[in-house]
Amino acid sequence: MPHDVSLIATIAVGFGLAMVFGLIATRLNMPPLVGYLLAGIVIGPGTPGFVADVGLAGQLAEIGVMLLMFGVGLHFSLNDLMAVKKIAVPGAIVQIGVATALGMAAAWLWGWDWGAAMVFGLCLSVASTVVLLRALEAKGLLKSINGQIAVGWLVVEDLVMVMVLVLLPALAHVLGGASASATAATTELADGLAGDIWSTVGITLAKVSAFIVLMLVVGRRVLPKILWWVARSGSQELFTLSVVAVALGVAFGAANLFDVSFALGAFFDGMMMRESEYSHRAADESLPLRDAFAVLFFVSVGMLFDPSVLWTQPLKLLLVVGIVMIGKTIAAVALVLAFRYPLNTALTVGASLAQIGEFSFILADLGSRLG
Repeated sequence: MPHDVSLIATIAVGFGLAMVFGLIATRLNMPPLVGYLLAGIVIGPGTPGFVADVGLAGQLAEIGVMLLMFGVGLHFSLNDLMAVKKIAVPGAIVQIGVATALGMAAAWLWGWDWGAAMVFGLCLSVASTVVLLRALEAKGLLKSINGQIAVGWLVVEDLVMVMVLVLLPALAHVLGGASASATAATTELADGLAGDIWSTVGITLAKVSAFIVLMLVVGRRVLPKILWWVARSGSQELFTLSVVAVALGVAFGAANLFDVSFALGAFFDGMMMRESEYSHRAADESLPLRDAFAVLFFVSVGMLFDPSVLWTQPLKLLLVVGIVMIGKTIAAVALVLAFRYPLNTALTVGASLAQIGEFSFILADLGSRLG
């Protein structure tokens, strides 16, 4: 063709194969997302044949994450988040510590230095909010107390990971990687303060706090009014456009101005938009786009998988899978039971954490650049 159609090819082939493999998965009584992951493996660089643009797929997946988290925020109020803070905050922090320690121990067995081992452990410690939400929605548990605890837990994990992403460049020289002054020149995360850890921590906390305050004070008043103004026009397509524009715009602005992840920005945006009387309509209007781009998210994750690891590093793979699916689950179940919650809640939270998330790939990429 006379012009580049990599975007069209990535979307067309990704959606097409996701539909085929998703249908096969449902026929085998498995979740359709298993088919989406397989579709990503097929078009990824680890398998022969057509290879989709990994960079484009990742950006499309980010849109799916933003829209999905925005939709969750529309159904998850600030009161819901505060109601589970007594278990979500300490539980998430302790669980991250346990999972990180297990990952570090495994990496030490393989002869890694302790800095790389710590980054690896952190990659295993965080779970995907997107995967959890899809599972809770499928089971109708999103609005239950168990679902609220699990979502709140992962929101706290996301906040912790935002801090970790900013601190890693500043700690690179301590962890045995490149010098702090060198990493500051290659990553914007340090923002010229890589040599001063406490200043970096303070600036990060200030930025995140400023974003939350801005959303609570300004966003809570302005965003619902935007929906009200657009709804008065009587145009359905303009209303849908405004919902998508606000969801993506706030997430993008939060990431660029406050160093908050796209997902967290969209989540808080949705929570503020929930104050509008048109919040249910906004959720309905954005649902088709959320579902479509969420599929691309799982396809893009599948593209990152290299099947050759199954026969080249089987024991290491089994150990990592054991840490993620068994170690993290046991730690979470024990923590929830320690807070005197019922076994049903403990098992729900434990199962919710038996996976890794988007931050795992971001941390791995940042760690490789700092090393």
